[in-house]
Amino acid sequence: MLLGMICALASSVCFGAASVLQAMAARAAEPGTGGGVDIALMWRALQQWRYLAGLGADGLGFALQIVALRTLPIYVVGAALAASLAVTAVIASRVLRARLSRVEWGAVAAVCAGLAMLALASGKEGHQETSEVLDWVLLVVSFGVLLLGVAAGRLPERSRALVLGLGAGIGFGVVEIAVRLLDGIHFTDPALYALLVGGGAAFMLLTSAFQRGSVTTATAGAVLGETVGPAIVGVAWLGDRTRDGFGWLAIVGFAVAVAGSLTLARFGEAPAPEPVAAP
Repeated sequence: MLLGMICALASSVCFGAASVLQAMAARAAEPGTGGGVDIALMWRALQQWRYLAGLGADGLGFALQIVALRTLPIYVVGAALAASLAVTAVIASRVLRARLSRVEWGAVAAVCAGLAMLALASGKEGHQETSEVLDWVLLVVSFGVLLLGVAAGRLPERSRALVLGLGAGIGFGVVEIAVRLLDGIHFTDPALYALLVGGGAAFMLLTSAFQRGSVTTATAGAVLGETVGPAIVGVAWLGDRTRDGFGWLAIVGFAVAVAGSLTLARFGEAPAPEPVAAP
């Protein structure tokens, strides 16, 4: 369990650093047309070294996330992934000299406290047998994320950012659950394709949300999508549990960590560095 918690925290560091690099690349990419998912935007972003470096950090973070999901309940890993916003905020405050308010520094502390409570309260990952129906449901949801991105293009700008972010969070949540369901690589397993489609759709939606709408709104939607749903599935269908008598602490820790992450939602995209005055 200790190894899993270390991997979960390390993955949040990787994802937090990656978000800074990818958001800078998405903003620098030439804007497209329309309001929904811009597939060509992904190609334009891939032509920038920052985005490629961010993908490398994401790859390392995903490998660490897999190890964490194999040893910890999903609700712990999900909260740790949301904590990447705290990592991004700290990086932005140091590297880009972004100013954090007292409330935001308090949110960073709250995220750390919430994760500490979860570490104390969490039990082992569940090993409850599930039917193949859940695998197919995940696959349907992953394609639904793509359709949600298309539909977002018809919404007003403020609602669009929230829907794109929420869709991205659901896609990342599909990945979390699929990792738990997979038992090796079998090309007939719908969970494998749910992981690929859900992850790819999530990246496209989040990249589009960064460029086309409010970063704070989009990131808040993503945090809710990737934490609440997977946590419920983990407890209700996969058998995730807490230590005896510590269920209340897990609930409080999860709520505190997610609330702190939502407070830091503006760091879903790191702010641009302030221009340096000419001497």
